[in-house]
Amino acid sequence: MTSSAPATAPASAPALEFSDRGPVSRAVIAHLTGAEDAGDHTTLAEEVVAASADVVRDDDVQLALFVLYASAYGSLPQLDPDREWDPALLATRRLLEAAFEGELRGKVPMPDLPEPTVDAVGRALFALAGADSGPSLSRYFAKKATEAQAQAQEMLIQRSAYTLREADPHSWAIPRLDGRAKAALVEIQSDEYGGGRPHRVHATLFARAMRAAGLDDTYGAYIDDLPAVTLASLNMMSMFGLNRRLVGSIVGHLAAYEMTSSIPCRLYADGLRRLGFAPDVTEYFDEHVEADAVHEQIAARDLAGSLAEDRPDLLPDIMFGAAAGLTMDGWGGAHILESWSAGASSLRERTPS
Repeated sequence: MTSSAPATAPASAPALEFSDRGPVSRAVIAHLTGAEDAGDHTTLAEEVVAASADVVRDDDVQLALFVLYASAYGSLPQLDPDREWDPALLATRRLLEAAFEGELRGKVPMPDLPEPTVDAVGRALFALAGADSGPSLSRYFAKKATEAQAQAQEMLIQRSAYTLREADPHSWAIPRLDGRAKAALVEIQSDEYGGGRPHRVHATLFARAMRAAGLDDTYGAYIDDLPAVTLASLNMMSMFGLNRRLVGSIVGHLAAYEMTSSIPCRLYADGLRRLGFAPDVTEYFDEHVEADAVHEQIAARDLAGSLAEDRPDLLPDIMFGAAAGLTMDGWGGAHILESWSAGASSLRERTPS
C-alpha cells in the first residue's frame, strides 16, 4: 500500500520518520500531529477491524495502536501532548484494543490454572516456559546468522521498538500493585533502569549497541521496517500495562519474559562475537545473561506468585499474560526464521511517502 505523508507536526518537533500503513494509522497520525481535518478514525477503525483477517498481523491496525501508545509514553516528541487524552483518540484506541485482545484470547493456548499460591504459580510458570519447544531464533543466530545478509543489524532493528524503551510497559503496573508484588516489581525494574546509574540503564546499553553496529538509535527511526507482528509484540505489552484491568496480564508477561531471556541473550552475544562485533554491541546481551537469571525467580515467585496468592481473581490473567508473551515471541521469531531460511529479509519493504 502506498502511504501518504503524515500530517504536519507541531512547529517545535521534527516530522515523523515513518509513514502510515492505511486509513486508520493515517488518520491517527494526522490527529496526533496537529491536523484539524484528520478524519473520523473511530469509524475507520470499525471498518478496518471488520475487514481484517488477522488483527495481529494487520499493518494498519498495529501501526495505529503503536502511535496511540507512543503518545502515552511520550516516546515520539512529534506527537502533540495536548491530544494524549483526546476522547476521539481514546475511543479509537479502545476499539482497536478490543479487537486485538479478543484475537489474542482466541488464539493463545491457555495452560491449566494452578492453585493460587506462590509455589504452585511459580512451578506452573516455569513449566509453561519450559514447554516452549518451537524453533529457536537465538540458537539460529548463534550458529548460522551471516553478516553478508546483515542479519545482526536486522536482529537489532527488530528488537529496537521495545528495547529502546525497555521496561517501560511493565512499569505501568507499579502504582497498581501493593505489598509483596509491588516490592518485587520495583526490585526488577530498578535493575532494568540501571540501579541509579544512568549509563547502565538497559535501554541506554541497547542504544549504544545499535550505534556501535552502525545503526541509528533514534526512537522510531526503523518503524517503517518493522512488520506488524513485531509492532504487535510491543503493543500487547502496552495494552496490558496501560489498562488497569489487565494488571495480572502485564505481571504474567514480565514473568515469562524474564524466565526466557537469559539463555537467548547468551546465544545472541555468542553470535555477535562470532560475527566479529565489538564489546559495545555485545554488552547489552551479556548484561542480561546474569541479570535475568536472577530476575526469573523474583518474577515467577515473588511477583506473579505473590500477586496470585494475594489476588486469586487475577490468576487467569497472570497465566494468560505469560502464555501470550511466549506465543507472541514464537510468532515473531517464526517470521524472522522463515524469512532468513528463504534467503530474504525479515524487515518490511519500505513504501514511498
